[in-house]
Amino acid sequence: MKNISKKKINKGPLFFKFLIPSLLGIVLFMFPITSNGEVTIPIAVFSNAIQKFLADQMAAILLTLVSLSFFGAVIVKIGKRIWKDLKIWKNSFVGSLFDVTPIWFIARGVAFVFVVLTYSEIGTEAIYSADTGGLVFYDLLPILFTIFFLAGLFLPLLLNFGLLEFTGTLLIKVMRPVFGLPGRSAVDAIASWLGDGTIGVLLTSKQYEEGFYTEKEACVIGTNFSLVSITFSLVVINTVGLSHLFIPFYLTITFACIVAAIIIPKIPPLSRKKNLLVDGSKPNQNEDIPKDMTGVSYGLSLALDKVKDTKVAKTIFVDGARNVLDMWISVIPIVMAIGTAALILAEYTPIFRILGLPFVPILSLLQIPDAAAASQTLFAGFADMLLPSVMIANVSSDLTRFVVAAVSVSQLIYLSEVGALLLASKIPVKLSELFIIFIERTLITLPIIALIAHLIF
Repeated sequence: MKNISKKKINKGPLFFKFLIPSLLGIVLFMFPITSNGEVTIPIAVFSNAIQKFLADQMAAILLTLVSLSFFGAVIVKIGKRIWKDLKIWKNSFVGSLFDVTPIWFIARGVAFVFVVLTYSEIGTEAIYSADTGGLVFYDLLPILFTIFFLAGLFLPLLLNFGLLEFTGTLLIKVMRPVFGLPGRSAVDAIASWLGDGTIGVLLTSKQYEEGFYTEKEACVIGTNFSLVSITFSLVVINTVGLSHLFIPFYLTITFACIVAAIIIPKIPPLSRKKNLLVDGSKPNQNEDIPKDMTGVSYGLSLALDKVKDTKVAKTIFVDGARNVLDMWISVIPIVMAIGTAALILAEYTPIFRILGLPFVPILSLLQIPDAAAASQTLFAGFADMLLPSVMIANVSSDLTRFVVAAVSVSQLIYLSEVGALLLASKIPVKLSELFIIFIERTLITLPIIALIAHLIF
């Protein structure tokens, strides 16, 4: 590896095998462009185009996928009892899609019921209304459907052609001492920041499954670096009527999230996660750059070593198609089940208002006007990130609306999308742990955001 010559690196076919797919992945997932007056990335533009093209068929497609997910699991459960020795149940792609644990089997069943009731608009309005099941089914799932399709096919460009090895080597001296993470985790954060938090979760999950992150690293990255995209942050600040303050708003969020990402991995529950790989083995934490090589040359040698045995067509088309099916069948039903249930609680029960009561004295201490109204929003963000901004939009204080909007984005974990994705992924984090991390993020980011807000207003 160390003996790769400069001539070979610059002109050899391995270099172009690394360079071309990696550049294409960077352009698709990380290159900011302007579309319809909004800053976004190409993959998001393609996603919107597919959504428009399939708009009339999307509801039927989603109904079919959720039905297939549930009834496929039912058939596999029955089949395993009748034909126990069939190889198809073991170490097969079909088995991985449909042979799920009892809790995820129930979740798929709940998702099927929610989708049927929402699609048909029968039963109680609490399930299918535009604020609950309708929001998830008609607004969120079409986005996930297209993002999963494109990300499943094209994420291998970021994962399998040496980009993470190259970037990780260059960023070791930043990510490891500051956050205790491998340098490659910076790619997750950048993809989330420019694209969408879901892309960050997908990247992290795949890297954990392939043995590049430990249990602790995957949990830390998934709960702290799946940053909200620039595009969605624009939606949030517009919702509270403060779009003219977008730049200080986003800088505030960025600073608060960096502080939270430094502190939260050092306290439970993340501090108690094991530094073991997915197979239970200990990782090789040696990321030192050899003395006779620069960071660039060593990173490039690792990238070329990674890409050496990668088959381009199989990686993009075969593995990519499997990724798409896995996400469609496994993740979409979970988002429907958990997201709808969380929104029902937010809309039709006083649970978030009651949970927010302890924050009233904290908000008063921080001199936030309308503290009682603001307190109700802090826990609503656990259900859906846009809920707090919608709930606070009519409050007269600009400062209060700014603080609530910024905190809701900085909380990161919300069950209608990122939280459900984390639970549905292979990342070893529980619902109770997500709730605790959500509280920690709120308590850490709230004072920071309030202080900056007082400087602005």
